[in-house]
Amino acid sequence: MYSFTQKYPPVKFLSEKDRKRILVTGGAGFVGSHLTDKLMMDGHEVTVVDNFFTGRKRNVEHWIGHENFELINHDVVEPLYIEVDQIYHLASPASPPSYMYNPIKTLKTNTIGTLNMLGLAKRVGARLLLASTSEVYGDPEVHPQTEDYWGHVNPIGPRACYDEGKRVAETMCYAYMKQEGVEVRVARIFNTFGPRMHMNDGRVVSNFILQALQGEPLTVYGSGSQTRAFQYVSDLVNGLVALMNSNVSSPVNLGNPEEHTILEFAQLIKNLVGSGSEIQFLSEAQDDPQKRKPDIKKAKLMLGWEPVVPLEEGLNKAIHYFRKELEYQANNQYIPKPKPARVKRGRTRRS
Repeated sequence: MYSFTQKYPPVKFLSEKDRKRILVTGGAGFVGSHLTDKLMMDGHEVTVVDNFFTGRKRNVEHWIGHENFELINHDVVEPLYIEVDQIYHLASPASPPSYMYNPIKTLKTNTIGTLNMLGLAKRVGARLLLASTSEVYGDPEVHPQTEDYWGHVNPIGPRACYDEGKRVAETMCYAYMKQEGVEVRVARIFNTFGPRMHMNDGRVVSNFILQALQGEPLTVYGSGSQTRAFQYVSDLVNGLVALMNSNVSSPVNLGNPEEHTILEFAQLIKNLVGSGSEIQFLSEAQDDPQKRKPDIKKAKLMLGWEPVVPLEEGLNKAIHYFRKELEYQANNQYIPKPKPARVKRGRTRRS
């Protein structure tokens, strides 16, 4: 007899005592969907909560209908009442164009949303992992950045809605831990890339790949001497799971310490794509950090974690994904149909 379960990726069987009920907020986003894949394949029951502000249903559609999977269209700014054992709180726009597009929404998600998730963790006795960011270090005056560095952040700059939103989210976690005994884990995530990134999210890697594939100039802001350190998404996901299941309650950097200038990245991606695009220099973006490199001694020592995917291997996977996306878009051009004339009714409808 035909089994409908054949359409799902392979899932381990876990006994009742080992299987956890896990909530992933922002689980339809770039990182959240890869985390969901890992947790599902490891045999856990996963509930994804997403309001689809930047997340996409197609990132998790391969799990819809599976008995261990649930997808809830919900905004974490509103309270949520469900029973779970662990909460991975990833909900928040994470690329500069996304979080600067609606700074108030970004702030609300990182403050009220985090309060709601901590409230849920307190009510049901769950452990919460906050997906924080290397942006808490701002434009750092210390290099590389260790977890005990307090940061150098402009609280009223264009990126402050995200930087300060994440900083206060960390503060909230430790307030709930101290006052209410909630178990918290805080991951400070450095630049990450891979399949399912939004093509137009304005991040360095996606910008360069898209421009190279389309034969457009690769736009470098400033001199291109700013440094970044990029990790592939599967490395990050393994780090998040290791941190959640560890006894480390203080913040932990998760990133790749292999540092490159933005200009080096542009050249590398151009070569991997085989593109004839030229490199174009534009004026520097405001509050753009000049140096960014994680110190990951703590993650190595306490979690036994470090990135293992080589940069070129990860970039080739991302390039393959973006090629497919461009083909998909080209073959599915949406041509809007003319709207039929509205028939007047006796009553006016409220919007």
